[in-house]
Amino acid sequence: MNEKVYKSMSRIGGSSITLGIIILVTGAAAGILMIIQGAKLLRQKSELTF
Repeated sequence: MNEKVYKSMSRIGGSSITLGIIILVTGAAAGILMIIQGAKLLRQKSELTF
């Protein structure tokens, strides 16, 4: 019984670490893209006419 729990916890721990890394990379990529888009909008602000 204890061995089964130990193996389950090991798998769940590894999955959590993997998921955390994926979320970290995705979040960083989204942040970089938002910064780039914001810079483009600020640069094109002077071209805006109403």
